[in-house]
Amino acid sequence: MTSRRIISSEKTILDKDDDDLQPTPGGSGSSSTAPAVPMDVIVKLLAFTLAMIVIPIGSYFVTLNTIFGGNTTYAGALAAILANVVLVGYVIVAMNEDQSDQLEAEKKKKK
Repeated sequence: MTSRRIISSEKTILDKDDDDLQPTPGGSGSSSTAPAVPMDVIVKLLAFTLAMIVIPIGSYFVTLNTIFGGNTTYAGALAAILANVVLVGYVIVAMNEDQSDQLEAEKKKKK
């Protein structure tokens, strides 16, 4: 078997990776530690995530024996419908949030 010899002037893959980590001359050198996503967006996402878990599962077990008398098909269908309601609610909230950003930008342009 033959093996490839590494010539000392040739850069290896590891050397090429190390070059990417070196700071560029004339670069700012500072990095922003501000979050990329606003906190209110994260809170809304976490709230809808929790709702997406709790509401369908909770509705299934609550309605299984109380409303539908043990019929798992109806209880499962209600859980699926409520999961879709939560999903549509999230889409509506996200669209309204996007529109509010556009309205604020328009108000700034008018001033």
